[in-house]
Amino acid sequence: MRRQFLAPAGAAAGDVRVGDVTAREVVRRLAGVQAQVASSAELAVAVRLRRPDPGVAHALWEERSLVKTWAMRGTLHLLPADEAPAYLALCATIRNWEKGSWQKNFGATPADLEAIAEAATTALAGGAELTRKELSAAIVAETGSAHLAELLGSGWGVLLKPLAWWGVLCHGPSQGSRVTFAAPEHRFPGWTGPPPVEDAARTVVRAFLGAHGPATPDMFDNWLMRKGSRKKDVKSWFAGAADDLATVDVEGVQMHLLSGHLHELLSTEPTGSVRLLGAFDQYVLGAGTSETHLIPAEHRGEVSRKAGWISPVLLHEGRVAGVWEPKDGDVVVTTFEDVPAAPLAAEIARLRPLLPS
Repeated sequence: MRRQFLAPAGAAAGDVRVGDVTAREVVRRLAGVQAQVASSAELAVAVRLRRPDPGVAHALWEERSLVKTWAMRGTLHLLPADEAPAYLALCATIRNWEKGSWQKNFGATPADLEAIAEAATTALAGGAELTRKELSAAIVAETGSAHLAELLGSGWGVLLKPLAWWGVLCHGPSQGSRVTFAAPEHRFPGWTGPPPVEDAARTVVRAFLGAHGPATPDMFDNWLMRKGSRKKDVKSWFAGAADDLATVDVEGVQMHLLSGHLHELLSTEPTGSVRLLGAFDQYVLGAGTSETHLIPAEHRGEVSRKAGWISPVLLHEGRVAGVWEPKDGDVVVTTFEDVPAAPLAAEIARLRPLLPS
């Protein structure tokens, strides 16, 4: 919980100073923040800040220290701009567009994607920010791929995700309710493009374990692409980072963490804290909802719900001890176990002002 700025809010241990943190530092420490639901991403950052901060919007659109783009598990994420190319390079290794089933489902070939990427690069040149409709029209006009127009305009971004992983596009500032896309090389000074996979893996494995370690390669694989990566690749990525890693036995399971964090881990006392986290929080996504040390198996369905929805959760002693939902400006909690009333009331009072009005 200290590693994720949760014990207490805004204070960190280890290699980050104890004190106030910013939205950018939160996103970096968490190895990205899922932003499929924008309000959930904003809450994930806000609950970790000790004091008010200009926040996610400022870091995205004014400071430009954060990137919003499709990344892990094919979902929208906030990523630190200087490390984003590494995350994207690792996501691109899944290469699902080369599979016959993917091509059959979506009617596009690898050659189609390459042509789409080239057309998008041209359309977004010079710092252009285009709506989904405008970008789709430009791609169809350039490639003649009218049969792909519907998919290009889809909110799921099936054909645009590989372009995001290749560094061709990212999200730009919204125009009202309309999403826009831009070329990251024009939005972010010093944008380098995807690094070699071996270098990317070292960056991302370190970031993941810094936030979510101790963890296994399988847990990393689940977090990255829902276990869609080749096992030999994941094994080689961890081998490439081995000099920075330590191994610990967690109830009979060999797990890895950053060697610099080993002393901190072994000296950490149990926590009795009570915390409320929003939907799709990294504390849950990093471990995965199937991890019974975090979520009791009998309550997994209340956390991981239909259509991929991950509920807001109540933490007690570091474990998921309930779920909650906002209602009429207040917080309605459903507990799975006995939770101390006074700390829970204090946490609800802390959370209320952070909820969307």
